[in-house]
Amino acid sequence: MAFLIPSHLPRRALPQDVSSSILNKIDAATNESLNAALASSWIQELNDIIYATKKRIHERIHEDFPKFEQQLASAKSLQTRLQSLTREIDGLSDKLSRPETGLIPTLIHSLTEHVTLAQENADAEVLHGCLSHLLRCRTELESLDSLVNAGKLPDAVAACKEVEVLLTDVPLPLTHSDVLVDLKNKFRSAKARIEDQLGEAYTRIISVSPESLIVRPSVQVRQAETVLKLSHLLSSLSEQALVNYLNILRRDLMTNYVDRILREDISIIVSANEISCVHSSGKNKIDGLSNVLSFLSTHLFLFLPQHQQVQFPQSLCKPLSLSVLNNLLMPALPSSFNQLPPFIDLVRCAVEFEAKFIIGILGGDQHDNLIHSWAEGVAGHYERRRRLQILDASRVLIMSPRNKYGVLTMEVELQTESRQPTVVPVQADDSAPAGDEDAWGFDNREEKARTESDIEGLESNGNGWEFDDEIDMEEDDGKQGNGDNEDDPGDAWGWNDEDQSSEALPEETAWDDPWGDMPTDDPAPPVPSVASHGAADTSAKAMSKCNEGANGNSRMSSQKTAARVVPHKLPEKRPPKLTLTETYLVSGQVMEILKIVEDILNEGAELAASNIFPSSKSPIGNLLLQTAPSVVDLYKALYPVVFSGELKTAVDAPLRFSNDCLYLSQELERIDAGTVEERMQESRECLKILGNSWLDDTIEQYRQSVDEIIKDGAVGFTYTGDQDRYDECEAALNRVLQDIKRLAQLWKGILTKSKYYMAIGSVTEAALSRVLVDILALPDIPEVESGRLAELCRILHALEGLFVEDPEQPSFVVAYAPSWLKYSYLSELLEASMADTTYLFEAGALVDFEVDELVRLVRALFADTNLRTITINKLLQGHPNRSDS
Repeated sequence: MAFLIPSHLPRRALPQDVSSSILNKIDAATNESLNAALASSWIQELNDIIYATKKRIHERIHEDFPKFEQQLASAKSLQTRLQSLTREIDGLSDKLSRPETGLIPTLIHSLTEHVTLAQENADAEVLHGCLSHLLRCRTELESLDSLVNAGKLPDAVAACKEVEVLLTDVPLPLTHSDVLVDLKNKFRSAKARIEDQLGEAYTRIISVSPESLIVRPSVQVRQAETVLKLSHLLSSLSEQALVNYLNILRRDLMTNYVDRILREDISIIVSANEISCVHSSGKNKIDGLSNVLSFLSTHLFLFLPQHQQVQFPQSLCKPLSLSVLNNLLMPALPSSFNQLPPFIDLVRCAVEFEAKFIIGILGGDQHDNLIHSWAEGVAGHYERRRRLQILDASRVLIMSPRNKYGVLTMEVELQTESRQPTVVPVQADDSAPAGDEDAWGFDNREEKARTESDIEGLESNGNGWEFDDEIDMEEDDGKQGNGDNEDDPGDAWGWNDEDQSSEALPEETAWDDPWGDMPTDDPAPPVPSVASHGAADTSAKAMSKCNEGANGNSRMSSQKTAARVVPHKLPEKRPPKLTLTETYLVSGQVMEILKIVEDILNEGAELAASNIFPSSKSPIGNLLLQTAPSVVDLYKALYPVVFSGELKTAVDAPLRFSNDCLYLSQELERIDAGTVEERMQESRECLKILGNSWLDDTIEQYRQSVDEIIKDGAVGFTYTGDQDRYDECEAALNRVLQDIKRLAQLWKGILTKSKYYMAIGSVTEAALSRVLVDILALPDIPEVESGRLAELCRILHALEGLFVEDPEQPSFVVAYAPSWLKYSYLSELLEASMADTTYLFEAGALVDFEVDELVRLVRALFADTNLRTITINKLLQGHPNRSDS
């Protein structure tokens, strides 16, 4: 489709020539307008235009007619000359190209005959050259065959090189000829025969086997009478073949002689041209190597071609040095100090061997003396080897089952220190020697305003203890003291080692004393830290009777009285320290580790003090000494990972591991670690931290366990009036009771007494604290629920038996479960009247409770009466001072 030109664009101007004008007119005509007249007009117009054009031409010529005449004459002259030139060219072409007499055909014929003659001459010359070259090749091949047949292999090798040159530099026409292919095949056959004969002669002149090494000076060629010398044979081998043979020879020498001599007990017997291997023990292996190298330098190295006389012996240097190190010196590194002297002699021989043979005879690099460099650090190599051996043995020991090494009962000596316990027993028997109390390391307290009647009120049987329950409200925030400032709770007791029949004690209080095997010359009964609620003394009972009338309506029995509070102060002089002994279980595995550490330190010190090694850049023995703390670190890192399953599932496993860590830390303190004392101190501290952490984490685990049992089972002790809810709470507390008893049975004997009571006391404290928090948080306690809550509280009273060793003595539960008195009084307060509560508060028996706790408890237990308001106001005034009580 034609592109339409927009109307606003300018159109092309109409053509001005005559033909275009006529054509446009013809084009504009249509079928209707086209007729004869129109066509006649167009013809007439054309005729007029032709006439006008002729007229203008005629006028133009006549305007300058002379010039026109001149140009016309010139044109005619040019035409004449062109015709003459054309005739001459045609004649010349005939002379050149005529077939018979023309110049070009005649020249071409002459050149053709010349080319033919030249080609025939060249062919004759090439044929002559090829035939001459082939004749020479055939002659040389025949000569080569004759040399091969005669066994003259060196001459044959030289002739072979000439033939190879002839067959390589052949005339070009022979390159792909069949005759040349045939000659090359014959040459390859002859060359292969030469190589086979040389190889066969080499195998007979140099023979290497595990039994013998033979290097002959000459050998006779097979099927010939020619005798080849060793030097001629080796020089006749091609370079590649010689390199291959020497590589095989080096391999066989290293395998059958060097490595074998260094690994096995072999003696070398040298004869004229042969070395024989004989199994024999007690021979110097370095001497055997020396004999082999001496034999090779005499019978082989001198006969090698010039370029291999240096290269091949040098190629033996590094493999030989490495073999001496890897097969002799390193495996011979001793595992004890006593084996070092003969090893040092062996190292000295190896260094001399390197200087004489490897560097001297083989031409090794003086700056690349591997054996000498290794020998300079032989002390470090020995220590590193011993370190690896020790660590491997330690790793096997640590990963061995714990029961493989048994269990040992260990004694630990505790240094009692002067302490400031907030709860201190007071001896009532005046006849007891004053020094007995000091002998057990208890802090003496001077009593304020003690009257004669107070002393006579105490029991005189020697077992009645008066306990100071007074707490300094400003210093201890109103809480009963638990001896947290003591180094070890066990320091406050003596041990009763007399045999006691377990049948004579109640089940909860019977003490199956695993620590009681320890002999002692002066056994003493355990001293309780504070009297329990059920062991109130006579003075407290008397005070209860005197105060009953004043309070009125008291329905408390003699079992619901408060302990008497005795004020005290610190003495001016502290008693001397006393060493007590406790026992605990330790794995025999730790004893083995401790023995390894001691042996390492002894060996390291002995090594450092000896002069057996030559001068060394680093201190001798230091690396070995550093292995001692590394063994300890390996135990710390490896044991918890290897026995992680047992540590998570077995109840006693974490405590045994804790005992092992603490025992190992304690025993390491008595060992003199010398130069690694600082590093050993770090390991000791880490062991101590690790042991205490496992103990603390295990206790915390069971603290959380009993807390979760009570929290999930009792659910805050709400709605205990409902029998189902009461049963759920009772089941939770009974489960806690049984779990703690089972835990005590498993832990008893594993830990020392002090740690055992601390651990069981801490778990007991967690259970008591959860019960106290939940019950004291109750906003309302009806009468039915108060009685049931009291019954539930008394379930855990059975735990007191865990803290009794002598039935004749009161328990010392408060020393390890500080909330015990508070918990015991809570069970009484739940069933007490308001007068009983007031009496206990005024008597100072409720000092463990915060004032707001007592106020919430009174509001939860009693109805809103004037008496409750008076009681609450009295409670809000704060606990009474000790002097007032």
